[in-house]
Amino acid sequence: MLVARAQALAVLRIRSTALAVALLPAAAAVVLLAGIAMGRIPDGGGWSTARWVLVGAAALALVLAAAVGTVVVRARPALSPTVPIPEETAPDLYRLVRDLAERLDVPAPSAMALTPDCDSWLEDRTHPAHGPPLGLPRASRRTGAAPVLVIGSPFLWWMRVAELRALLAPVVAGTGPSAHPDIAAARRFVRGLDAAVAVAAGRPALAFIGGVARLLLHSCREHAAEMERGVAAAASERAQAVDYGLRIVAQEQVGLAYAGWDRLLNRVALPAWRMGRWPSRLDAGVVSALTELSRRDRLAEGFASRLGERPACDLLEEPGAMDEAASLLAARLFHGGPAMAGPDWSPVAWSQYPEEVVDRKWRLEAARLHRVLDDIPCLYPGPVPEPVPDGLPGTAPAACTGTAAPTVARVLERLTGPAGGGVAEELEARLSVEVAREAAREETAVDRAAFGSAAEPWLDGLTPLFPLQPPRSGRELLTDHVTAMVCCAAVDTAGARPGLDWLDGPALLVGGARRADLARTVLSLIEDGDAEPLRAWLCEVGVRPEKPVRLV
Repeated sequence: MLVARAQALAVLRIRSTALAVALLPAAAAVVLLAGIAMGRIPDGGGWSTARWVLVGAAALALVLAAAVGTVVVRARPALSPTVPIPEETAPDLYRLVRDLAERLDVPAPSAMALTPDCDSWLEDRTHPAHGPPLGLPRASRRTGAAPVLVIGSPFLWWMRVAELRALLAPVVAGTGPSAHPDIAAARRFVRGLDAAVAVAAGRPALAFIGGVARLLLHSCREHAAEMERGVAAAASERAQAVDYGLRIVAQEQVGLAYAGWDRLLNRVALPAWRMGRWPSRLDAGVVSALTELSRRDRLAEGFASRLGERPACDLLEEPGAMDEAASLLAARLFHGGPAMAGPDWSPVAWSQYPEEVVDRKWRLEAARLHRVLDDIPCLYPGPVPEPVPDGLPGTAPAACTGTAAPTVARVLERLTGPAGGGVAEELEARLSVEVAREAAREETAVDRAAFGSAAEPWLDGLTPLFPLQPPRSGRELLTDHVTAMVCCAAVDTAGARPGLDWLDGPALLVGGARRADLARTVLSLIEDGDAEPLRAWLCEVGVRPEKPVRLV
């Protein structure tokens, strides 16, 4: 705590130094004017010129200092995107946190919120631009109000009540240092500078203000970082007296929750978001994903046995509504979906996911593959013909005309023929262009929705804030599309069903069991041009490659 306070005072000294520099011309002008008025400095000649120069410089410095100070004070600090938790919707959770604060002898957080991430922190929302925090009346706002406790939503669903209390202990303990006047003032100053830099960005009229704010922010950066480290160390030391042994177990759960949450977003949620659907129970899904992970991974053995204890989400009155709100926020943050549900952006339950997301995804990709395949000329093998004069009959390679039936046999024939390597490269390039074009259309629609609705203070028209995956390569796209084509054929001709794997996303179920060996045979086809492993797989499952598949 002493270290944090010392660093906070260093930040405040930088603020005082900046103020002194701004007042220096005015002080010099006052001394000169007082000397002239008292007769100690002669009035006239060079002194008269110096007087007016100093007065003008002082006035200009005061105006610029006032402009910088006004922007720093009034600029809106960054606000994390969260889902508010009103006290009436989670009285047990508020009671747990207040009891924890009482045991730690620190102020209780003023409110609580959920974030769709595996992290928890305290956030100061006392700036007037933020409005009343989480639905509280404006009269309740004051400079010394305790910060808001932001809790990662996966923690509430995966962790047990005792584990959550142990995990939140060092976070809640941070309200003690936050209440210290020097630390609070230093934090407000740093946040104001950061907000002023953001306000001045891209505005030539505010270039001077932005430059001063950046200079001050750079000057106090190290002190601010050391101050936050000191605050964290003090909070951790204070929290050691509360559930220290259980906190070690809870920290293990944090790593496991992060792994499951990342897999769920990338493998399960992202395919649905790309199709205009958002899973409405992501936090409940992370429990299933982590349970599956504990079943597969021997390092996670024993974690699933905790599920018999009371989950932390029971502290909420309506966990389903909170889960839905956090799931919608996650879709907006990580994919850039609209703020509200609509005809082209609707929720999907986990029970509907295989039919409404997996099956539709496969058929859309199969349709795209055959649409692109129709545009690639099919040259039959043969010797290169001798050139013939114009107007005389000659032989030339015959090209495929029209569109062929969408069958797996057609895909195999094109990719394994004498020109199969060239066809594969052409497919990769054209699929990349098609997918990029569709992604650009989606981004345009998202931008219109973002600017057309009421802008959140954390949005500023930029979505998604945290995109999950970089663009896929042409080879990856071709592999996905061929796999989708085979899966469609298996569903249509072999009685297979689309399914959901909590860790790997869309899955093909044959006889109720997942067939993960399909990926290996498709890679052999794409990378080596060898279709025999895939043909053997089709024969084993009972897929008829010559039968047309149903496309969307």
